[in-house]
Amino acid sequence: MKREAFEKLRKWKFERNRKPLILRGARQVGKTWLMQEFGRTCYERTIYAALDADATIRALFEQDIEPERIIRGLELASGGKIAPDNTLIILDEIQEAPGALSSLKYFCERMPQYHIVAAGSLLGVALHEGTSFPVGKVDFLPLHPLTFREFLGAAGKGNLLELLETRDFELMKSFRQEFIECLKQYCFVGGMPEAAACFAANRDYAEAREIQRRILLAFEMDFSKHAPSREVPRLRMLWQGIPAQLAKENRKFVYGQLRGGARAKDYEMALLWLSDCGLIHRVSRVSKPGLPLRVYEDARAFKLYLLDVGLLAALSGLTPGTLLNGSHVFTEFKGALTEQYVCTQLVAAGMPLFYWTRERGSAEVDFITQRGEDVLPIEVKAETNLRAKSLKVYQEMYSPSLSVRTSMADYERQGWLLNLPLYAVSLLAEEGTL
Repeated sequence: MKREAFEKLRKWKFERNRKPLILRGARQVGKTWLMQEFGRTCYERTIYAALDADATIRALFEQDIEPERIIRGLELASGGKIAPDNTLIILDEIQEAPGALSSLKYFCERMPQYHIVAAGSLLGVALHEGTSFPVGKVDFLPLHPLTFREFLGAAGKGNLLELLETRDFELMKSFRQEFIECLKQYCFVGGMPEAAACFAANRDYAEAREIQRRILLAFEMDFSKHAPSREVPRLRMLWQGIPAQLAKENRKFVYGQLRGGARAKDYEMALLWLSDCGLIHRVSRVSKPGLPLRVYEDARAFKLYLLDVGLLAALSGLTPGTLLNGSHVFTEFKGALTEQYVCTQLVAAGMPLFYWTRERGSAEVDFITQRGEDVLPIEVKAETNLRAKSLKVYQEMYSPSLSVRTSMADYERQGWLLNLPLYAVSLLAEEGTL
């Protein structure tokens, strides 16, 4: 399974001012596999320490965290010398040893020659609870579920992946149905590595769905194990309520839909906890599409999406039969599944996401993002219905150089409007390519 983040790790290895690197992402998005694969293919030796399970290594960080002492301890535990230039040190679940997190500062300052990669599924929660953090002394690499492009590679569709990367949209029209079939599969299976790998090997939707259910159960067990007990009921309500919120015509998150009389302040901590764990994406409204977008954020109005489109399908109870019913999978929940798909592709590409609504009236643009010095409005269509009333209102108000409508229709540029196929939406992140 090829991950795009692998090349970023390879680049990090050869950086002149390399710092310890932390992979951030939710549980089961493939952090451990990626770090170990990086060590296996790019280094002569790898020292792997799972700090949630290895009490001996964890004890190294409980008192003195001088880098020289830590290296000696790792050498004793691993039974060999650690050569800085050809050994990768992996500290997995680093949030389980606060001293390990603090030690990264001293490795950066005193022994930068050592190659250290760390990961923590609940790292955001640990930091929120007040764990000391080496600000400015580490680099970060976010890891998300497999994107559609990565899914194509994992599913043995390298020919489609290569065609997508050529941006030859005329040739893509000839393979339109193949792209759509793969996209339908992806919307059901999603990008959680275990589910995607299982489906690639067996083409069994039921087996992939069972893996998704286990992942969802593991997430909910984390609520009980790691969250404050008073927040657990609210966490479950928020988490399980996301499909219903997205099924509304207006997808703005409404607390009152969770239970009668619910207020924002009652759910602030639960919302922050899910976000810190990487389980949700919060997309806030902007009052005006100005630069930088964050300045115009209206934090009171937002939409919530899950980390993975396949998990939304599983949490919603979407059946494999919808895949056989034309493009019905894209119109389920009033197109919410399609919007969820677009969200995850753009987030994985590193694009900041917001949405826009007019102060008075019903005009709403599904996503607003920033690419370089450009603000791009993006309207998501579930099928080939190309009416875009809200996008036209936005265009008349703000006159952007480019507006994007992504749907099941083929690529077409019509002046200010770009029609972009859903299967190619990730190309938006690459400035100057469209």
